[in-house]
Amino acid sequence: MKLSIASCLLASSLSLCSAFVVQPQISPAARTSVVLEASRAAGKYASRTKWLESRGISAGASAETESTASSGIMKNDQGLEFVKLVHPNGASAEVYLYGGVVTSYKDAEGTEFIAVRPDAKMDGSKPISGGLSHCWPQFGPGAIQQHGFARNVAWTVKSSTATTVELEMAPSDYTKAMWDKPFLCTFAVTLEDNQLKTKMVVNNVGAEESFDFQAALHSYFTVSSLDKLEITGSFEGKEFLNKLVGDGGEMQTEKRSAITITEEYDRVYKGVNDPVLKDAGTGKALNVVNEVGWEDTVIWNPYGNEGMGYNNFVCVESVKFDPVTLAAGSSWEGVLVLKPESL
Repeated sequence: MKLSIASCLLASSLSLCSAFVVQPQISPAARTSVVLEASRAAGKYASRTKWLESRGISAGASAETESTASSGIMKNDQGLEFVKLVHPNGASAEVYLYGGVVTSYKDAEGTEFIAVRPDAKMDGSKPISGGLSHCWPQFGPGAIQQHGFARNVAWTVKSSTATTVELEMAPSDYTKAMWDKPFLCTFAVTLEDNQLKTKMVVNNVGAEESFDFQAALHSYFTVSSLDKLEITGSFEGKEFLNKLVGDGGEMQTEKRSAITITEEYDRVYKGVNDPVLKDAGTGKALNVVNEVGWEDTVIWNPYGNEGMGYNNFVCVESVKFDPVTLAAGSSWEGVLVLKPESL
């Protein structure tokens, strides 16, 4: 009986045949590293394929394996570049350079955990409505534009492998016009066998001046339907700001141990950073593990808005609500890990 080359090569092969078409957002050093890795991977794949075929193992599934295993820099139908990460076990993630936003995370079984709204613009004309969207250096309304500018500027690729990517955002004429501060931000995404890890680093590269900022990942998570979802964590007994009550919102106390969404939501839970999304429809839970920096949680859903696809996502946002004062030469980190498990 012949073996499928897909089962023999999935853990070790990497095809990048369509991954490196146009890469204007990649630094020369990063481009060289990625291209060298692609060349090595292609050579290894060809060598292993020849070895297996010489021993009578079928090559019939090689094209499928190649497609499944492909990772690297790609473009969507509208021309926006993204980095696709692929783990040998089949898990995958996608990270767009525009906005530096993670728009997909699938576990090894193919379950998608990150949502992009059906009304999202994927052509760079406006921030992507979905994913792990950056709100920086401002969260919500304020002195500059809503949620700041990190979500609607092009980040550059600093380094990349099949399972990791590190992006960078530096000041530009566009950002300086609204917020002229000496910052340098990096955002690293690591696809592991059973989780997705992200690390946001804000550096003050100035010599003397400190600056203040807020930060958030406006995270959209996929749900089978809201009536099958509950959100647990240390919510019970905590005060929260219900922004939909009155003119400026109202402080209320959460009496539930498990939150369900049956109305429009925009609630700020300061001091809560351990939410778990339990979806009876998929039979899986997603642990939102805020390891460092992210201290607060915002839950948002435009209940009843069919155009936004309200019934198939919920925003459970990782937030640093109180402003951070960052001294010259200092840095701040926000580490988020998404860890799925079966219910």
